[in-house]
Amino acid sequence: MPFLICLFMVAFIDRVNVGYAALEMTKELNFSPEILGFGAGIFFFGYFLFEIPGTLLVETWSARRWLARIIISWGIIATLMGFIQDSTQFYIARFLLGAAEAGFFPGVIVYLSHWFRYRDRANAVAMFMAAIPVSNIFGAPLSGLILGIDWLGLAGWRWVFILEGFPAVILGVVTLFYLTDRPQDAKWLAEDERAWITAELEREKELKKARRSFSVWQAFRHRNVLILAIGYFCAVTSAYGFNFWLPTIVKSLSGYTNLQVSAIAALPYCAGLAAMLVVGWSSDRTGERRWHTAFSLLAVSTGLFLSAVFFGNVGLAVAFFCVAGAGLYSYLPGFWAIPAAFLTESAAAASIGFINSVGNLGGFVGPYIVGYLNQKTNSFYPGMIYLSASAVTAAVLILLVSHSAKTAENE
Repeated sequence: MPFLICLFMVAFIDRVNVGYAALEMTKELNFSPEILGFGAGIFFFGYFLFEIPGTLLVETWSARRWLARIIISWGIIATLMGFIQDSTQFYIARFLLGAAEAGFFPGVIVYLSHWFRYRDRANAVAMFMAAIPVSNIFGAPLSGLILGIDWLGLAGWRWVFILEGFPAVILGVVTLFYLTDRPQDAKWLAEDERAWITAELEREKELKKARRSFSVWQAFRHRNVLILAIGYFCAVTSAYGFNFWLPTIVKSLSGYTNLQVSAIAALPYCAGLAAMLVVGWSSDRTGERRWHTAFSLLAVSTGLFLSAVFFGNVGLAVAFFCVAGAGLYSYLPGFWAIPAAFLTESAAAASIGFINSVGNLGGFVGPYIVGYLNQKTNSFYPGMIYLSASAVTAAVLILLVSHSAKTAENE
C-alpha cells in the first residue's frame, strides 16, 4: 500500500501541476484562460479512449506489468511537457499524457479487490486515495519553489514539468520488480496468511455469483453502473474545475507571490486528507456507502458556493475552499466501494473502468467551463456556481443508486 500511494502521488502531481505552471506559463506562451482550460481538460479525452481495455488487462493479465508500462510512459510524456512552445504542442502533450495514464487509477482499484475483502475495501481505497490530497499538500509548495528557478536558460514553469515528471520513469521500472499480482504469489506472506486471504476473497466471489453473475456487457447496461458513471462525471467536473483553477483564483483574489499562493492552495488538501480517512473508516465501520458519499458531495457544493459569495474576503473564501476540499476527497472511499457490492471479476473491472472513463470526461468539462466563463465575464464567480451545482447533481444521483448489494443484484 505505501508503494501504491507513492505511485498515485506522482501520477496526480503530473496530472495537475499544469495549474501551478500556468501561473507563469500563460505569460510566456500568451495563453488565454480558454486555451489553458481546454489544454488542461483534453487530458481526459486520451484517458477516456484507453481506460476500459487497460482495466481489463489488470484483471485478466498482470497488474504489475501493465501498471509499469503506464507509469514509465506517462513519466516520459510529463517530462516532455517542459519543452512545449505553443498551444498545439500543449494540446498534443496533454492528450498523450491522458492516453499514457489511462487505466492506472481504475487498475489499482481492481488490484485492491485482489487483496482486500469488501468489508475492508473503503478503508483501503481511502488509504490509497489519500495520495491525492497528500500530493497537493507537498506538490503545491514544491511547484511554487520550482517556479522560482532558472536553470540552463529554461523558465521555472518548464522545470516544474521536467523535475516532477522524471521520477515516474524510475518508479515504473521499480514497479516491474516490486509489485505482486495476487496474494497466492506473495512469497513475503506466510503460507497460512496467503491461504486465508485467498480463501476469503474466493468465498466472497462465489457468494456474489450465487446471487447473480453479470457479463461485461450486462454490467455496462446495469442501472447502478450508469447512474454511478453520470454521478462521477458531475463529481469530477467539480473536482478538476476546482483543482486546476485554485492557484489562479487565490492569486487573483490576494495578489500574493507564487510561493505564498502555492502554500495557501495546499490548505484545502490538508482538510481533504483528514476527511477522507475519517469518512473511509466510518463507511467501513457502518457498511454504509451512499449517504457517506452524498454528504461529502453536498459539502463540496456548499463550500464552492460560499467561497464564491465571499470572494471579496480572502480569508473566508479560503476557509470555504477548505470545506470544499474536505468533501472533494472524502466522497471517494465510499463511492469506489459501491461497484464491488454487486459485480465481480471482469464485470467489476470493466464497470470500474467504464465509470472512471465516463466520469473523468468531467475533468475536461470543469476546467474548460470555468476558463470559458472567466474569459467571458472576467470573474471566477459564475464558474464556482457551476461547479457547486455539478456537485449537488452528483449527490442526488448517488442517492438514486440501489441502497444495498442485494437489491442491486436482483435488478
